[in-house]
Amino acid sequence: MIDLKARKKAAPILQPIARGLAKIGVSPTMVTVLGLAITIGGAAMIANGLLWQGGFVAGFGVLLDALDGPLARLKGTASDRGAFIDTMSDRFGEIAFWVGLGVYLRDDPMALILVLVALAFSLLIPYVRAKAESWGAEGRGGWMGRAERMLLAIWGTILAGFGLPVLIPMLWIFVVLTGLTVLQRMRKTWQQLPG
Repeated sequence: MIDLKARKKAAPILQPIARGLAKIGVSPTMVTVLGLAITIGGAAMIANGLLWQGGFVAGFGVLLDALDGPLARLKGTASDRGAFIDTMSDRFGEIAFWVGLGVYLRDDPMALILVLVALAFSLLIPYVRAKAESWGAEGRGGWMGRAERMLLAIWGTILAGFGLPVLIPMLWIFVVLTGLTVLQRMRKTWQQLPG
């Protein structure tokens, strides 16, 4: 998963930014909420047909989400409440993105169905992880963690905004890969649970 590897590689970039934010009194929760608000703004732009512009704005909001963890650790304020807010913000951001794309594609029934299935699988992936971890099992894994999902969806939308016919193929790829990720996590969890 990109998410786990990228965090280590991004640390030298994120740490100085987190230090700067800490110096001016920005809290991790403020970063989380701002990132979500920007993502929702990008989703609204996508809904109104501004695909590449909305994709870049939503992408910036998603990138901000990478700062709240390092900032919390730096300030010594990491907590279960902060992790909960971050997790819920991630889900609301994904929902906003797919709702925005769904509104844009509302006149194409097949594309709208793909958006709905993409949203469902996007929510099922972290659900399977959370359920597995509630039973003491390892719930991570699979091809489409949050980073992969957002990269594929946002870049597909941006490229479509520049006139490339990639939106429907991106949706099909997204649905297939996220569906397989749900199955991968279900299988992994099943194997770890007692009979």
